[in-house]
Amino acid sequence: MKPFTYERAASPAAAAAAVARMPGAKFIAGGTNLLDLMKLQIETPPHLIDVNGLALDRIEATPEGGLRIGALVRNTDLAADPRIRRDYALLSRALLAGASGQLRNKATTAGNLLQRTRCPYFYDTNMACNKRQPGSGCAAIGGYSRQLAVIGHSEACIATNPSDMAVAMRALDAVVETVDAEGATRAIPIAEFHRLPGDTPQLETALRPGELITAVTLPPPVGGQQIYRKVRDRASYAFALVSVAAVVQPDGSARVALGGVAHKPWRVEAAEREVPRGAKAAIDAILDGARPTTENAFKVTLAARTLHSVLLEAKG
Repeated sequence: MKPFTYERAASPAAAAAAVARMPGAKFIAGGTNLLDLMKLQIETPPHLIDVNGLALDRIEATPEGGLRIGALVRNTDLAADPRIRRDYALLSRALLAGASGQLRNKATTAGNLLQRTRCPYFYDTNMACNKRQPGSGCAAIGGYSRQLAVIGHSEACIATNPSDMAVAMRALDAVVETVDAEGATRAIPIAEFHRLPGDTPQLETALRPGELITAVTLPPPVGGQQIYRKVRDRASYAFALVSVAAVVQPDGSARVALGGVAHKPWRVEAAEREVPRGAKAAIDAILDGARPTTENAFKVTLAARTLHSVLLEAKG
C-alpha cells in the first residue's frame, strides 16, 4: 500500500471540498472495497477523507411516504430495519444475499453503490484493463469471460457490476442524493446513476469530481410480491452469475432488474409488459441485443430460468 494522508470531514460539503481540492483523493467509510484495492495498488489515493462522523446513518420517512436512507447506514442495519423488511423486502433480501455478516456490518449504503467490478483482469495489474488504466486495452475480451457481461458492454470493457443492493434499488426506482464542494445538492435517479462502459469504462457513475453521496431515497411502497433470486457458483461469498430482482403484482405485471449480466443493474421498463406472457418472452425482450461470448452464453438461458422460478414463486 502506498503512503497517504488522512483527515476527518466536519460536514458533507467540507468532505466534498476536500476531495475536490486534492486530485485523486477519496472518501472512506466502511472501506470494504477501497482498502482491498489500495493494498493491491489498483487504487492509490494520496489522501483519504473519513466521512464516518457526518451523521448520515439514519433511515427516515419522507413526506411522500417513502424512506430516506443515509449514505452511512450499514448494510446489516438496512436489511434488518422493520420498515425495509415490511415494505421493501426486495432490498432486504438482496442485502442478505451479498457478502458475509462481518462485511455487512461495515459496508455502507453509498459504498455498496460504488463497488468496483470483480472482473479478474481488473484485479490483475499485470493484465491490460481500460477500467484500471485507460487506453491499455481489455484482456477480458478474448480471455476468460464466464462471469462477465452479456449485454451493454463495449469494445473497451465487458466487466459487470457486482452489487446486489443496486439491482434491488433499480427495481424499486430509488434516487441517489448528493452534495458538492459548493454545498449544491442533486438527485440522480438510480437508472441514470451507473454508466455503461462505452469508450470510458473508468467512469462508472454519474458522480462529478468531488461529489459525495448523502442518501438514497425510496419512493412509497409499491406492494406486490418482492423476490430477489441470486444464482452463483457456491451458496455464499460469491458474486452473482445472474440475479433477478422482481416486484410482481397480482395482475401478473412486474418490475424486473437483472444483476450479473451488465456493467450496471439491467432493467428495460419497456420490456416488462412481456412478463405476463412468460419468462422466456420477458428475457428475450429484456436482453434484446445481447452479445455473449462462447463462455458466458449460458447466462441468457440462466436468466430466463431464474425469472421463471421467481414468477412461479410469486404465484404461490
